[in-house]
Amino acid sequence: MEYFKHIFGMFNAMLSDPWIIALIFGGSLAGLLVGVIPGLTATMALALLINISYGMPLERAVAFLLSVYVGATSGGLCSAIMINIPGTPAAAATALDGFQLAKQGKGGIAIGTGFIASFIGTVFSILVMLCLTPVLYLIAMKFGHWEMFLLALFGIMICGSLSTDKDPIKGWIVGFIGFAMSTVGMEAIYAYPRFTFGSLQLKGGVPLIATLIGIFGISEVIGVLQETVPYKIEGKIGRIIPPLGMFFKKLLPATIRSGIIGVIIGIIPGAGEDVGAWMAYDMGKRRSKDGDKFGTGVLEGVVCPEVANNAVIGGAMIPLLTLAIPGSPPAAMFLAAMNLHGVRPGPMLNIENPTFLPMVGAALMCASLAMLFWGLLLAKPMVGILKIKREILLPLVVPLTVIGAYSGGIRIFDVYLMLFAGVIGYCLRQMDYPLAPMVLGLILGPLADVSFRQALMQSRGQFLPLLERPIGLLLILAVIWIVWGGIKNARAYYKKIDAESEAG
Repeated sequence: MEYFKHIFGMFNAMLSDPWIIALIFGGSLAGLLVGVIPGLTATMALALLINISYGMPLERAVAFLLSVYVGATSGGLCSAIMINIPGTPAAAATALDGFQLAKQGKGGIAIGTGFIASFIGTVFSILVMLCLTPVLYLIAMKFGHWEMFLLALFGIMICGSLSTDKDPIKGWIVGFIGFAMSTVGMEAIYAYPRFTFGSLQLKGGVPLIATLIGIFGISEVIGVLQETVPYKIEGKIGRIIPPLGMFFKKLLPATIRSGIIGVIIGIIPGAGEDVGAWMAYDMGKRRSKDGDKFGTGVLEGVVCPEVANNAVIGGAMIPLLTLAIPGSPPAAMFLAAMNLHGVRPGPMLNIENPTFLPMVGAALMCASLAMLFWGLLLAKPMVGILKIKREILLPLVVPLTVIGAYSGGIRIFDVYLMLFAGVIGYCLRQMDYPLAPMVLGLILGPLADVSFRQALMQSRGQFLPLLERPIGLLLILAVIWIVWGGIKNARAYYKKIDAESEAG
């Protein structure tokens, strides 16, 4: 009971600070605008706006960045519904039924239902996060070096498997590319320079913020500028707020089911909001009485992905706070921001900074309220933003990426590295390689490297202690299961390709 009183007190403290309220509403609005514009993602929004939080106190920085996160995740539904182009990957499943509703003149109801579903999904995941995270802190405290190494490896492997439904091997390759990038610079135990090739700039390692901005920002700009997208919006948006009685009577089972799916997917390292949305949509189609109508314009087809992709937010915070392993790419950006503010998420966070979890919960709750307010109030004006051509809008984003990369270390080298990472990210996109595993590999690489070497030092080069620990043995079996399943999926995929080529 004292725990929840502390959370409620933190919530009141945030509401009583006018600066925090202004940052929450400003961050939510900025996130929504980013989410509405196709080609700009929640990860990119956080990467660009991290710099604004540099000089802020911790409470204000957390409130601002989480508000951007929530707003950007939700904002993508507007473009998905009105022009059938998801503003963010998390809203891709929403377009299937949302666009059909828009063509029927029910675009406003679809948008209003989507924002309410997003609010419910976020609040549900916050409650799960606040209840589950303290328990996981106790479990994480028992993790040794072997467990931390295997957990980092597990995160890269599962992320690679879930980030592509075609060939998991591609996901693993990209994940270990990120892992290799993380080993550049002075290693953490003996401070010996590795893979620096004599460059003084690389001795500090590959800068995380600049690399992430390049991978997600520059590569997205290059890719989008090659596309030709019709921006003509036909018909009126109509009424926004749906009848709440209808929402709770007909859509409540789908809401609860999708919230649970979203939280579970959020806990899985690197899976992300788009995976949660598609899984919830697929499950909704299987379980709904109107499953055969999915894709023709039913509100349940909007509710399922929107509840799930926002429920991923709270779920992604659980492994981030307890194990310093982000559950999604935007959560990885939030982790990088917290490192800049001197906060070290992980098993010791509850001891070093016991107020941080209540602070995150209160900030997410305020952010979800601000997102719902802006979403319902500005739905019609935000649809008008979609008329702006991306060929005009996205080049304006490039100066922001340069400022973001440069301000991280005040080095022009970081800008060059950002551009190089952007080209690499674009090439990987063109070859249908997922980018999320690279981010997770870059973040989890130091943890895996240091934990593995410290474990070998502790056991004098012996691997037997790993098999004597139940958690370690369980993680080994999980990694083997992921690898075996990925190889089977890859074989099935290539057999299908061969069969199609022979038939053609």
